[in-house]
Amino acid sequence: MTRKNLPWILFCNVLGIALFLSWYLPENHGFWFGPDSQIFFFFNQHLGSSRFFLYLVAITNNRAFDAASLLCMGLLYLSFFIHEDGRGRRRMLLLGVVILFSAVVLNQLGHLLPVSRPSPTRLFDNVNLVSEMTGFNTKDGSTDSFPGDHGMMLLIFACYMLRYFTVRSFFIALAIFVIFILPRIMIGAHWVTDIIVGSLSIVLIGMSWWLMTPASDRMVDLLDRNLPGKHRP
Repeated sequence: MTRKNLPWILFCNVLGIALFLSWYLPENHGFWFGPDSQIFFFFNQHLGSSRFFLYLVAITNNRAFDAASLLCMGLLYLSFFIHEDGRGRRRMLLLGVVILFSAVVLNQLGHLLPVSRPSPTRLFDNVNLVSEMTGFNTKDGSTDSFPGDHGMMLLIFACYMLRYFTVRSFFIALAIFVIFILPRIMIGAHWVTDIIVGSLSIVLIGMSWWLMTPASDRMVDLLDRNLPGKHRP
């Protein structure tokens, strides 16, 4: 499996490294800074002109709203779980543990990158801050927004859908990713490049070695052999 997928693994690694370096090496992040700032100001100006948009963004960036993304991912996973027999359900539960483990590890590794970057709401002066305008407890900024943790978790889940389930489930997971990462960008808690450079480059590199080799399967097998349960092999 590893030999067969090696060209794809190398392609994902080269793409991920090139994507990161295209942003990291140029002064002030080169051509990326233009669209980054333009997208931020596009949404930020509408926060001051549309009350509906302001409160929509406030609500969708409340920490409690994160549970909605977990619910969507859980329902997608459940749609496959309910069709499995006892043995298959055990494997899916163990795969869920592996998904969580790999997401936590990759997230921690991502924060080892030599980057510390404030969100646009912390970089620019005289901008609309949703928490001040509404009084809501909502995330509208960060002292270190790179890479995007939330985006990385959602992308990792999408990768598992493609590897273990169906192409259709992968595109559904990508839709969940877009729906739930967009509010972070609209409120200014993240730059677009926190996601399409930070999260994506890390996932391309990390998940290619984890999912295009036997590594994830062996982790599931290891748990299957050693954890107690009715359908233990």
